[in-house]
Amino acid sequence: MPLMPGSEPYQHEGGPIGVLLCHGFTGSPQSLRPWGEHLAAAGLTVSLPRLPGHGTTWQEMNRTRWEDWYAELERAFEGLRSRCQEVFVMGLSLGGCMALRLAEVHGTSVRGAVVVNPSIVNDVPILKLAPVLKFLIASVPGVANDIKREGVTELGYTRTPVRAAATLPKLWSLVQSELHLITQPVLVYHSAEDHVVKPASVELMRRSLGDNLTVRECLDSYHVATLDNDAPAIFEGSLDFIRTHASVPLQRD
Repeated sequence: MPLMPGSEPYQHEGGPIGVLLCHGFTGSPQSLRPWGEHLAAAGLTVSLPRLPGHGTTWQEMNRTRWEDWYAELERAFEGLRSRCQEVFVMGLSLGGCMALRLAEVHGTSVRGAVVVNPSIVNDVPILKLAPVLKFLIASVPGVANDIKREGVTELGYTRTPVRAAATLPKLWSLVQSELHLITQPVLVYHSAEDHVVKPASVELMRRSLGDNLTVRECLDSYHVATLDNDAPAIFEGSLDFIRTHASVPLQRD
């Protein structure tokens, strides 16, 4: 299946600190590519995989489920862990949810997590009907490209594949049930105006993670803040987070 131009995965071999970046549901690596390049320029080893079914067609994505997307991130994580002394995980939206799942599963092998507008709560009522709707309709209007900055476009699907979306509630429930396992530091960037993910996800994280959690507001961005007006603050803030919590120094190329 041909890829949409710009949706290719990104990798950079840098120093002993690795960062795994996780893009969101129906999106592509394009939404995080500038973030990855910023981290790479600071000397980090960066892996930004393309999740199965993404960056091609929504019809192909309808043949995948959350376990397929998470398995790809697991492979990328193990690859980083095999060649880096420490690994941080970062993600946008559902990619933030799966980054948190990696922190739950791998414990201290994940040094810390940075998530942007993470989606860990089912705040879309129609998804409760998805197990039935998937037999009636193939897709609904998409959620990509929620960006305030003029002239910037997210490379994502204009339609949301219902069969794939129907698998999300199980992932959300799993991540919610084991949030207490996260003892690593977590930094959240939260857009004050987000037309895709409601505040319930960050509110749950505040209750569950306590002092491990730092929340920073993005006052000039919508959902895809990594391509929006607050992107420079996110990129540099994530570097500061690594400098603070890594046990080895960053090494510039």
